[in-house]
Amino acid sequence: MKRIIFTCLSTFPMLIFAQSLQLHYDLRHTVDPKHNPQNFPTLFFEYFKSQMDTSSFIKPGSFLFKAETDMKGDKNNIGNAFVQVTQSFRLWRPKIFVGVQYSGGLGVTEPRQYSYYINNSFAIGPNYSFQWRGFYCSTSVYYTYNMRKKPSDDVMLSFYWWKGLFNYKIEFNGDFELYTLNKNTGEDFTKDLKGKTVSFFGEPQVWYNVNKSIAFGSKQLLYYHVNTTENLFQVYPTVAIKVKI
Repeated sequence: MKRIIFTCLSTFPMLIFAQSLQLHYDLRHTVDPKHNPQNFPTLFFEYFKSQMDTSSFIKPGSFLFKAETDMKGDKNNIGNAFVQVTQSFRLWRPKIFVGVQYSGGLGVTEPRQYSYYINNSFAIGPNYSFQWRGFYCSTSVYYTYNMRKKPSDDVMLSFYWWKGLFNYKIEFNGDFELYTLNKNTGEDFTKDLKGKTVSFFGEPQVWYNVNKSIAFGSKQLLYYHVNTTENLFQVYPTVAIKVKI
């Protein structure tokens, strides 16, 4: 499973600092009961900081910390946890940054012997941010080292966007990731597999800002070769509340 999201918006002064706590209710059982035994709440925390006009030799760009807990265990205990940390920097005048990223986590299943790791991954690659027709955008190309039982050297393309509407009362944002993974994970049941799996993950979202601190919204979780090896495109909506801290 992969959930790497890099939002390096260091060229945009209005997004210098932000942090938020989000509570989503995931409706995947309602829309796809065949593949999902239940709906469940998910808690997100995001911290973002951009340092722009520094005179140091190594110029830091943006820092992102993101944590997610899916409460899909028995009696809505935590069944899945994920963390991601990203820092960008540059040593040159053009505002093309290099991002360095870590992500990992774990999951609990019933029966417990099928619990799993969300394997550690380390990524590095260039990032470029730009504006287009009122959208603030960021695109990245990463080399990723996935620490599975049989390590996997991979490529990921990432795209992030954000736009405010109606005097920023509505926010439309999200990201897409297209990435590869080895079919042979090092487990016995995959030892005869060759080549790469191409996977896709996306989470477009829309928010209505009640005031500067509270927003209501929805996220669409898009998966292909993330939750299953079947050639199945999955779309799962959430309803959510966000507290801007």
